[in-house]
Amino acid sequence: MKPPAIRVLIVDDSAVVRRIVSDTLASDPAIEVVGTAMDPYIARDKILRLNPHVLTLDLEMPRMDGLTFLRILMAEHPLPVVIMSSLTQHGSQQALDALRLGAVDVIGKPDDSGTVGELGSQLIAKIKAAAIARLRKSDLLRHHLAPGESMFGGGARLIGVAAFSANPPPDGAKDARTGGAHGRASDGGLAEKTVAPTDLPPLPPPVYADGRLSPRRLIVLGASTGGTEALRAVLTRLPAGLPPIAIVQHIPATFSRAFADRLNKLCAFEVREAADGDALTPGVALIAPGNYHMLVEWHGGGGSRILLPTTTSVATPGYRVRIVDGPRIWHQRPAVDLLFKSAAEHAGRHAIAGVLTGMGKDGADGLLRLRQMGAVTFAQDEASCVVYGMPRVAWENGAAQRQVALDAVPEYLLHAATDAVPR
Repeated sequence: MKPPAIRVLIVDDSAVVRRIVSDTLASDPAIEVVGTAMDPYIARDKILRLNPHVLTLDLEMPRMDGLTFLRILMAEHPLPVVIMSSLTQHGSQQALDALRLGAVDVIGKPDDSGTVGELGSQLIAKIKAAAIARLRKSDLLRHHLAPGESMFGGGARLIGVAAFSANPPPDGAKDARTGGAHGRASDGGLAEKTVAPTDLPPLPPPVYADGRLSPRRLIVLGASTGGTEALRAVLTRLPAGLPPIAIVQHIPATFSRAFADRLNKLCAFEVREAADGDALTPGVALIAPGNYHMLVEWHGGGGSRILLPTTTSVATPGYRVRIVDGPRIWHQRPAVDLLFKSAAEHAGRHAIAGVLTGMGKDGADGLLRLRQMGAVTFAQDEASCVVYGMPRVAWENGAAQRQVALDAVPEYLLHAATDAVPR
């Protein structure tokens, strides 16, 4: 049986953007645009009447801004939301706020010229990922509405958490993941297809067997849909004094710097967007800039062991990053696979590598290469993923040695960095 089309409602105050997005999504037979709305109040009425599976949401609209509407939506009628934001510093900060409130993904808005280009295929992919995403329980339960803020008739109707299933059960049958028909949650209860909260306390500093950290040790992580919040949950629990960390998160250009800056304010170590030639030193996490690939290289000899604590000054020998343009890999730039394959070549058995939540298969080949070189490898487990795509492929192809729940990833990394994880 052919799966039902993904029903999408477009919410944007620009008639031009609504038309461009509608035409773009309508070009894919797996997607049905069921309606458009120019502001949240019209969107509320159409959500109740048209029962969309996914929303695209602008953040700057008349009568009510997108962030306020998103907060109310997640409290009363949660749905997967893809944010369409302007490619500015202010827009990037708003988009990150939206992800924190429970939006599944973010993409830049098309301009008024009518040209879409690569943005069209990216938007279609994000809609498909959002349609099968798990929403986070922490986002659904944290919102408390002020008197008069209700738009959907009260905060108890937590429905629509799993609005779409790519493989729906027969009519009237219950989906084991949600307890509702066709992937929907029953009225009055929270769907099981959600991800548990991960706000846990920070971990203690690492204790190395001889009080020293090998300069060859390196942590590499890759993520896509749901990854910004997954990385926040992991990195904010990690202590200072760990090996250098290189991260690829599928995220639009301009958003990556805002994402890194925000993490830098929350973490016990330095986090920043990578620049070509940056040194990867202990106490530093570098995030690949949007729309560019990032690779790691080892420069120098075998390296002597260094006493902790270390500074973030450039050290020789040591790791450096290369930021390069190039074709998309698995439709992605930056690509996790390129980072992982470079780590396999330059770090080998000294690497600790993990694939977190995300749609597609990016990272699986590179992780397999790392495992073959003797690295510690893992994939996020299904229950804690927003989208169990990349981790599933990495597990099924034998690249990941273990599956690890998101709230256990920080401790796993800490143990691996101190050689407490068996290989």
